[in-house]
Amino acid sequence: RTMERSGKFSDYLFAKMGPPTATELPPKTTERSDAPIELTGYRRWLSDNLMLLVTLSGVLLGVLLGLSLRPLHLHGDSIMLISYPGELFMRVLKLMILPLVISSLIAGSASLNAKMNGKIALRTLVYFASTSFFNAALGIALVLLIHPGNPDLHNADDRSTDRRAVNLLDSLLDLGRNVFPDNLFQASIQQAHTVYLPKPSILHAFNETMNETLVEAQRQAEELGTEEVVLVRDVQYRSGTNTLGIVFFCLVFGTFLGTIGQKGQVVVDFFAAIFEVIMKMVTCVMWLTPVGISSVIAGKILSVDDLGLVMAQLMWFIVTVALGVFLYQFVVMQAIYFVVVRRNPFKFYAGLIQAMLTAFATASTAAALPITFRCMNEKLRVDPRITRFVLPIGCNINMDGTALYIAVASIFIAQMSGMVLGFGELLTVLLTSTAASMSSASVPSAALVLLLVVLTAIDAPVQDVTLLFAVDWFVDRIRTTNNMLGDCYTAAVVEELSRKELMALDAASVNYQVSTLPSSFLLLFTVFLSQDMPAGTPNGHSPGGLLEGQTELETSSKCDMTMTDSVVVDMSAVMNNVNLQQEHSNRRV
Repeated sequence: RTMERSGKFSDYLFAKMGPPTATELPPKTTERSDAPIELTGYRRWLSDNLMLLVTLSGVLLGVLLGLSLRPLHLHGDSIMLISYPGELFMRVLKLMILPLVISSLIAGSASLNAKMNGKIALRTLVYFASTSFFNAALGIALVLLIHPGNPDLHNADDRSTDRRAVNLLDSLLDLGRNVFPDNLFQASIQQAHTVYLPKPSILHAFNETMNETLVEAQRQAEELGTEEVVLVRDVQYRSGTNTLGIVFFCLVFGTFLGTIGQKGQVVVDFFAAIFEVIMKMVTCVMWLTPVGISSVIAGKILSVDDLGLVMAQLMWFIVTVALGVFLYQFVVMQAIYFVVVRRNPFKFYAGLIQAMLTAFATASTAAALPITFRCMNEKLRVDPRITRFVLPIGCNINMDGTALYIAVASIFIAQMSGMVLGFGELLTVLLTSTAASMSSASVPSAALVLLLVVLTAIDAPVQDVTLLFAVDWFVDRIRTTNNMLGDCYTAAVVEELSRKELMALDAASVNYQVSTLPSSFLLLFTVFLSQDMPAGTPNGHSPGGLLEGQTELETSSKCDMTMTDSVVVDMSAVMNNVNLQQEHSNRRV
């Protein structure tokens, strides 16, 4: 009777589990295995670094193409056609920024609890502010040591009489307006900024009959030279994605989405699927890298009028900025990574070369964000919950290279003007450079516009910013690599600092999955663990070991038979009890 019950119960279990899949069937020894051949040596290295070689070839090809075509003095239309494939490449990359940021932030913040989101956000923002402050201090130290500003470069003819009213307060207030957008759809195409307009006259409120009187009064005022234009602030909107506002909304939305449990899991899975689709699209786009990146770099080199003269005049300024960037990348970053993470920092740096080359070619951290995600998640295996949280925020707030550049450029212009900066002015440059770099998300072409903020704070001539236009296309690419690498190293450091919390979340997730299993599986597992074992040690072995004349195989087989029979008998008894309880409840009904 026991064997009959065991046969029925085993048939029941196999019917519930279903037929075995192809992956569960044992392979036939007579058939030829289809397993891929593992590559070794240089073939494996080429396979692992193929995309990196493709990106590097695009950069080298663009430099060689641009330098070789300069002697031909090509027409503007020809240069535009050479730059056109690169323009399309950057447009495709920027096309994927918005869905990538939205999906990654919502899926990443929803996978963590609200308390964990707060801790990670606090660590991320503190790290961003600290590194920006350090880069600004490093830039000030280098520009004072090297002293690249030469008064002979100052050309009075290039000076403009237009002194643009730029205020650090306006920049910070614009930052707040963009963090809290009043319309989410408008934030995807426009961003708020402060402009200064002439104060409207009281005469404008009169009828049209007063127009002649107004024109005559203005003419007389212009003749006497007594008219004084009063500028007033006005908040307007300009074209450009307000990524900072979208990031804030997605963080809040994802955090609250994670608090509703299973009801919101469908939405989390939806955004996680969008993220995976975008990453597959990025993989396809990356095969266009040689054409796109080479076109961008060649077009920029060909568009400069006199490359040799510009490089000769501003060489020391470029050297100062590049030296600061390289010192921070190869010394400071690696030291922070080694102290916190306790791993080889240069191996981590090597895994980011492809993303760094893309950032250098496009001069945009946002455009390189899809490739940065790919390197961090697939190659370096950083926790995707951290990368989805840190990288989109860092793309808009963390501007380490920009802080260094603004500090160097402001003191460089002051040195050209013959100004002697004291400790108070240097401290002002340090603080305003840090604050301006972190508010650069609300300003496109951030560095040159934010440089006016620092120059206004130290009362330096803002007209001399035009001297840097000639080399900004090159220096911008150098500092962009610093911004991108700063985001990646922040993610690695925050992951290490949050490792205990992440492990606790993983454990809680496992417990939740076990608790949601069907009761029959839990009952079977419980009965299996509660079977009758010989008394003795805690793991069920006899304290005396093997009996005389008994082998280990026989003992294990007897134990297996006893365990199987006990499971079947206990399970049958439980099923009978359940059936009896159901019949009793039916009778009561």
